[in-house]
Amino acid sequence: MDVIYYVAASLDGYIATPDGGVAWLAPFENAGEDYGYAEFYASVDALLMGSATYEKTLSFGAWPYEGKPCRVFSRQEHAVPTHDVVITDATPDDVLHSLLRNGCRRAWLVGGGVLAASFLQRRLISEYIVSIVPVILGGGIPMISPNRIRESLTLLETKVCTGGIVQVRYRSEGH
Repeated sequence: MDVIYYVAASLDGYIATPDGGVAWLAPFENAGEDYGYAEFYASVDALLMGSATYEKTLSFGAWPYEGKPCRVFSRQEHAVPTHDVVITDATPDDVLHSLLRNGCRRAWLVGGGVLAASFLQRRLISEYIVSIVPVILGGGIPMISPNRIRESLTLLETKVCTGGIVQVRYRSEGH
């Protein structure tokens, strides 16, 4: 199964402020520009997210991922807005095998950085699509939490988008 970490990050590598805020992205939400999101979203069969990312997503209102299976990695109970969402304490490997058995071929690793590090440690991320936003946050939640894993990547594509955003797409050498 292909796991794609599709994420927006500040130039200094953060996906959110220390308190989980993402308001810094608002100035880059231009009408008519989706930075390839619609095409990417249509290409994935399932979503994977950590509990903090899940709670942040719920705080925005209506569940935006209706109709796609979503696995939330957590050891705590959470509200579930739709039958598509399953809270799990299973390992990333077990979750991916289960999704694969159910016909899923591509999964979006939504975030956050802790979950991304867990997938990276297991060499489960096949592709990285990072929209680098021209902002320096100076601290916050890192795109990938600190770990001791080094991974070589192959550049597949770069795109310059409106507002100075640069989107890079890398393939893991292990895939």
